[in-house]
Amino acid sequence: MNTLSRRTMIQGLGVTLGLPILDAMVPSQAWAAPEMLAGNRMGFVFFPNGAIMKDWTPSQVGSQFELSRTLKPLAAHQKDLLVLSGLAQDKARANGDGGGDHARNSAAFLTGSQPRKTDGADIHLGVSVDQIAASQIGHQTKLPSLEVGIDAGRQAGRCDSGYSCAYQSNISWKTPTTPVAKEVKPKLAFERLFGRGEDHKAVQERNFYRKSILDFVTADSKKLKGRLGANDQRKLDEYFTSVREIEQRIERSENRANRARPDLDIPEGVPADWAEHVRLMYDLIVLAFQTDTTRVFTFMLANSGSNRTFKELGVNGGHHQLSHHRNDEEKVAQLQKIDEYSVKQFSYFLDKMKSVQEGDGTLLDHSMVLYGSALSDANRHRHEDLPILVAGQANGTIKTGRHVRYEAETPMNNLFLSMLDRMNVNVDQLGDSTGRVTQLDS
Repeated sequence: MNTLSRRTMIQGLGVTLGLPILDAMVPSQAWAAPEMLAGNRMGFVFFPNGAIMKDWTPSQVGSQFELSRTLKPLAAHQKDLLVLSGLAQDKARANGDGGGDHARNSAAFLTGSQPRKTDGADIHLGVSVDQIAASQIGHQTKLPSLEVGIDAGRQAGRCDSGYSCAYQSNISWKTPTTPVAKEVKPKLAFERLFGRGEDHKAVQERNFYRKSILDFVTADSKKLKGRLGANDQRKLDEYFTSVREIEQRIERSENRANRARPDLDIPEGVPADWAEHVRLMYDLIVLAFQTDTTRVFTFMLANSGSNRTFKELGVNGGHHQLSHHRNDEEKVAQLQKIDEYSVKQFSYFLDKMKSVQEGDGTLLDHSMVLYGSALSDANRHRHEDLPILVAGQANGTIKTGRHVRYEAETPMNNLFLSMLDRMNVNVDQLGDSTGRVTQLDS
């Protein structure tokens, strides 16, 4: 069997398509080598409006914990999870700036920095953990990082209590004054991953004849298959099937959106169904990691303070409105349904990550994905004891299958520094960090 470079791509008629990591690229024993930490992947999934913490937090600490009511959809992945309690994001608090906890929730989530309270052009925050990683390792992949979301939002103007809308619409910040805009349309996210290198004529032809991107690389893919062993050929077939299925789902969702009634106010090219939209984006992230197109992503399940309704759950009130429940039992129950529904989509993502084999493990084994928020109890706007979990073993450097409780007010930015260490990214300080967290690997 021939050895292939991890940067091998297949080409044809103006199209360049990345490949999954094959056995021919990385010998199976190499995954255990220290240098393979450079191949780790890291991601962050943000949800708005906090969580009903009594239904989120497991009662037991350690490896014998039982999943809480909200985390039950993750039962198949319990051994792949670290549930982390006790973390705080102090810079999401007012600290003298008055109202605006929802804007500060998203702004401080990955930066650990206090946003300047302004609705003008003089926004100022900090660099987010994902962009710190991208700045040091982004040159190793086609895309330094990938930013996706569900709600477009605004990049300027007044939103929450005098804060710029840029704070509510972004969790990724390249510089203290430059947010990294997220892509919310699955088709455009797909083109960003696989369209780079296509010429304009090829794009027009694909769209006109509704061809697959795979139709343009048939000859090169057949030639490549002749150089691969049986296991790699199977991986390649599975990868091509995934690419085509996503193309077809994007096409179907666009057709449904175009047929939707105008009063639904559905943006062009965005699936009408929230769960379908979320799962499409998760699938694109899996492909991005699988092909080593990027090793860093952020995903906003909604903009901070989102007031989306979830009628498919029998929840007719707006999410943000319900989050100020004042202990109304009916509202609390509806919020818990939303929390669990969101976790269910994350479980789908982990299913997909674990289905991709790499060396002696899976894509999830070679990744670490944080799922959480910088709000815990939204009713009281609390920013301590946050709802945080991390999935994946990061190439054996994280011991999963546990609920770990840290000392109260432990900065979440300490966790970020520990995650960056596992990406071979060396940083001494992030936001208000005070050091690294312990207990990730023991």
